[in-house]
Amino acid sequence: MNKKEYKKYSEERAKKSPLFSNCIKAFLCGGAICTLGQLLKNAYEALGISEESVKMLVPVTLIFAAVLLSGLGIFDKIAKHTGAGTLVPITGFANAVVSPALDTKNEGWVLGVGAKIFTISGPVILYGMLSGAIYGIIYWIVKVI
Repeated sequence: MNKKEYKKYSEERAKKSPLFSNCIKAFLCGGAICTLGQLLKNAYEALGISEESVKMLVPVTLIFAAVLLSGLGIFDKIAKHTGAGTLVPITGFANAVVSPALDTKNEGWVLGVGAKIFTISGPVILYGMLSGAIYGIIYWIVKVI
């Protein structure tokens, strides 16, 4: 079977994704995560915590929640139903770091967790830093001109 035949074969048998309902689920889940962040911000401010500390506490709380839910296996169940909605940057990134660590913990701290912890998130870090550097150079050029 050549490439064209295989592509046709796989397209015929591939389950069609319900795009509209997937978009709605992703929107609702992502919105819920963002709403939770706003509620945390409001709650921390109501407790009289300084604005600078609130700016640190909200992401830390969201990261902790994502890591805890990942460790308990709940985050993956939510992601299975809501797809991209769980990829709100801070929670999705936390899950991307924790998941490989959990999967490879039986291989040991060095060859398992240490070697594989950034398997998924590594490219995100690399290209995030690269795009930030490129943006910084473009910004500098525009400011100079």
